[in-house]
Amino acid sequence: MKLINTKLLEQLIQDAASSPRQRSHYNIHESLADTVQKLVVAATPKSYFRPHRHHDKTEFALVLRGRFAVFQFDEEGAITEYQIIGEDTDTNGLEIPANTWHSWLALRDENVFFETKQGPYDPATAAEFASWAPEENSPEANDYIEKLRKAI
Repeated sequence: MKLINTKLLEQLIQDAASSPRQRSHYNIHESLADTVQKLVVAATPKSYFRPHRHHDKTEFALVLRGRFAVFQFDEEGAITEYQIIGEDTDTNGLEIPANTWHSWLALRDENVFFETKQGPYDPATAAEFASWAPEENSPEANDYIEKLRKAI
């Protein structure tokens, strides 16, 4: 039995804070070949989720701790919609349709969400990253995070 408990969340939050990506995750699924991928993701406000989309796969998420802004974009990178989810909101979860450009922005010091997507997971094809958004670890990534933060 795999438990999603306070101890696990605290460890993920600690790991995220010391990670270069400012993010950590825990796979609940057994294998990348599983037809359902389930994971818990912790992120700090400095973590950059480069806008991306999943071809023919929806993404479902529930916030377990903290607060996030989840953005959707059009083909040119303009924000078409965003939703604040998590603590002190009336929304704790959402489903992102397949083929939808989206990004996450952590808003509190301690943020964790549960995510599930159809599998199997193939790192080469799991997500298409937006060409109009800065690459992860680029100097422009921090500016992009601030641009998103100002949009809410």
